[in-house]
Amino acid sequence: MAKVALVAGSTGLIGNQLVELLLKDPYYSKVIAISRRPLSIVHDKLESIVIEIDQFSKQTQLIADDVFCCLGTTIKQAGSKEAFRKVDFDFPVQLAELLKAKGAKQYLLISALGSNKNSSIFYNKVKGEVEEAILSIGYDCLHIFKPSLLTGPRKEKRAGEDVAKVIYKYLGFLIPTKYKSIESIKVARAMQALAKEDKTGIFIHESDSMQRY
Repeated sequence: MAKVALVAGSTGLIGNQLVELLLKDPYYSKVIAISRRPLSIVHDKLESIVIEIDQFSKQTQLIADDVFCCLGTTIKQAGSKEAFRKVDFDFPVQLAELLKAKGAKQYLLISALGSNKNSSIFYNKVKGEVEEAILSIGYDCLHIFKPSLLTGPRKEKRAGEDVAKVIYKYLGFLIPTKYKSIESIKVARAMQALAKEDKTGIFIHESDSMQRY
């Protein structure tokens, strides 16, 4: 029986590519995409919900089998640590709680390499905390994806990516696969493929294991 997927953060780098993959996949009969801006995609299977991110917890009609959380920002984009935490902790947890109460069985979360709730680095600390919080909600299956530096068709330029590309070009052979940059489409493909395995348990996926997708 075809399933329903929900993608939060569907206009982001990974989320947008993931929506396109899921729409082409007969495994899913419907794809619900939540975003702050309208999607440029039109498809019979697509239900696009355009709302402010802090309002989706009020969308009581949201029902899905598999929840893909691609929400994420940077402190620079968010404007403050508090605003960053809302996007990267509060909203993913609210989403997980809301959809679990509506019967969702599987949650797939984009985190980051180096996430650790005890880290002295704020970004890594929040990522580790959100992993732990969602784990406690009790999904039948939880997939946590921890990519290293992401590359892909971003709308905004990030200076760090340009520097990293130069480093990888000349010194990439010295860098372990786990820490090498990864294309966003590979992460999206990994999420799509692993969701369809329909497993039970907790699974952690780092960059090296996602490079093959």
